[in-house]
Amino acid sequence: MGRFRFLTSGESHGKGLTALIEGLPAGLPLTEDDIARDMTRRQGGYGRGGRMKIEKDRAEITAGVRHGLTLGSPVALWITNRDWVNWTEKMAVEPVDAEIERVTRLRPGHADLPGAIKYGFDDVRNVLERASARETAARVAVAGVAKRLLDEFGVSFRSHTLAIGGVRSHVGEEADWEAVEADPVRCGDPAASEQMVAAIDAAKSDGDTLGGQVEVRVSGVPLGLGSYVQWDRKLDGRIAQAICSINAFKGVGLGLGFDATEQRGSQTHDVILPADQWGERPWPHDTNRHGGIEGGITTGEDIVVRAAVKPIPTLAHPLPSVDLDTGEEVLAHYERSDVCVVPAAGVVAEAMVAIVLADAWLEKFGGDSLAEMRASVESHLAGLGPRGRSG
Repeated sequence: MGRFRFLTSGESHGKGLTALIEGLPAGLPLTEDDIARDMTRRQGGYGRGGRMKIEKDRAEITAGVRHGLTLGSPVALWITNRDWVNWTEKMAVEPVDAEIERVTRLRPGHADLPGAIKYGFDDVRNVLERASARETAARVAVAGVAKRLLDEFGVSFRSHTLAIGGVRSHVGEEADWEAVEADPVRCGDPAASEQMVAAIDAAKSDGDTLGGQVEVRVSGVPLGLGSYVQWDRKLDGRIAQAICSINAFKGVGLGLGFDATEQRGSQTHDVILPADQWGERPWPHDTNRHGGIEGGITTGEDIVVRAAVKPIPTLAHPLPSVDLDTGEEVLAHYERSDVCVVPAAGVVAEAMVAIVLADAWLEKFGGDSLAEMRASVESHLAGLGPRGRSG
């Protein structure tokens, strides 16, 4: 049983970020340009801070690919932190003679307090450097590889902003995805987008931050990924865990998600259509309120994931907090930060869904080579019809 596995390493202001990916079949066409688009998308969005003006992220493939094709061995990626030049002493690997100012003022809402206590640190810098959302650049790079694999089989990914700071988008089932990508907050509703930008401006002037909601849509996933037989093989559970592993994400819903709690069952569940109404794929539903997964297994409908992003905890006008050394009341630590990360957060959520689906794909179809995997997929698709017995 194949698995798509990855690890990331690196600190926010260290030399850079490393990612190691295992499980890819041999023979997959892969170049650095395949990864570049999403790296750029992650850095965009209205409300981002000064760090995005410094970094021009690009992932370099350093192992696992030869002449544009994967080798079946682990793929290694490297992303340089351009801001490292300003932190060479504070973040040096070797011991330094200079006395480095410690960070001891704890930020409410961040990993500062539990991280420092758990690992026995007296300098919160040791926590915030790894707990920073800068690490998600490596995840997006990994997802670029996952998407390249799934693209071979017609699986495509989209994401957009549903809400920022209480302003909601009113977009139907089919968003204008080109307009979404061109919009400053990645919202398909122009009127809502304008209000979202105004809300971000107001929060910035108050030294505050804003959260919101994003949606990820995946098309082309066949029926049959995931399983109901064990809790950790249910695909919706795996997606929820992946989404909540992203900085600032605090809630996940599939399809209707939390809205289903306000409706009756007759308004919630999706009618399965009879064979004489099938189109290009078997077992379609007349609606997709379930979000493409039932019983932990994909149904063939679009996968729809909605997720809640809290306001980031680093505030220009800091909240009251305490000092790690003394326990006395102080204002929380402030470091250059964003006002709103929701537009970029949608790209990261999209990335994590892609990584989970690549893992489920390898689990289902396996194969040491792309050709072997393709044969497995074709065999699976050919057997998806009605279960009737002849004779």
